[in-house]
Amino acid sequence: MSRSIYNYTKDVLKKVSFDPILFKKELFKASKVLLPYEYNELIIWVKKFILNKPGLEAVLI
Repeated sequence: MSRSIYNYTKDVLKKVSFDPILFKKELFKASKVLLPYEYNELIIWVKKFILNKPGLEAVLI
């Protein structure tokens, strides 16, 4: 079940990627819901995802 939450979180992050504030808020929510190893995987995915989105680079700082 947890894996579906991980995939759902990725989908939500893709949809809100137009707004850095919403993106950061959803990432924070994910840190509360996902298991630690899933959150680590998500951070790796986010780093790859934001490579071509300069407005989101400040989210991980």
